[in-house]
Amino acid sequence: MPFNLPKMTKILLIANVIGFLLQAVAGNEALVSLMLWPWADTVYAADMGGAPAFLPWQLVSYSFLHGGFMHLAFNMLALVMFGSPLEYTWGERRFLTFYLVCVVGAGLCQLAVGSYAVANGADPYPTIGASGGVFGLLLAYGMLFPNQRVMLLFPPIPMKARTLVILYGLFELGAGFSGLQPGVAHFAHLGGMLFGWLLIRYWRGQPPFGKGGRGPRMRIVR
Repeated sequence: MPFNLPKMTKILLIANVIGFLLQAVAGNEALVSLMLWPWADTVYAADMGGAPAFLPWQLVSYSFLHGGFMHLAFNMLALVMFGSPLEYTWGERRFLTFYLVCVVGAGLCQLAVGSYAVANGADPYPTIGASGGVFGLLLAYGMLFPNQRVMLLFPPIPMKARTLVILYGLFELGAGFSGLQPGVAHFAHLGGMLFGWLLIRYWRGQPPFGKGGRGPRMRIVR
């Protein structure tokens, strides 16, 4: 199946698998500087892996590492499901731009939340995973294909893509503020959706970016 995917979706899929294999071979301790760490003035203690505080490249590199096989599998399944039709619609360059903006936006939101927590006495912890980019793709799919029916995995319930986006967005918002599912970067998920939404509105020339499109108008499949 990967050989039938559009180019950038396939490249991202392979890059994530390579990142996961590097973790398996080298161990997470060797890759701590690629994980997204909160902002701090000093290097963290040895029991934290001797990891550096925030470094700029972490805003991208964190997305190619995962917390386990199932974490990788679910993210890659979503990348294939939602990324492929978006790449076919937008083309390679625009699709890759969108995905990376969502990854960086998710990282910035998680960086802000994590740094605030550390400043108030919480222990530092790294963030990894492609979920921020994937949630951005989910939002874009819901905006471009709002009435396309999709199927949840658990439970297997069919619904419109627009409904799925709204439900996921509300869940992530509630989980982020309530502390439900500790260890999951809910604000990174929301950040990926937020930056994806802003970029689409920028491309369309919609508020808060004024009027007039900034590129080929993106079709919405009803």
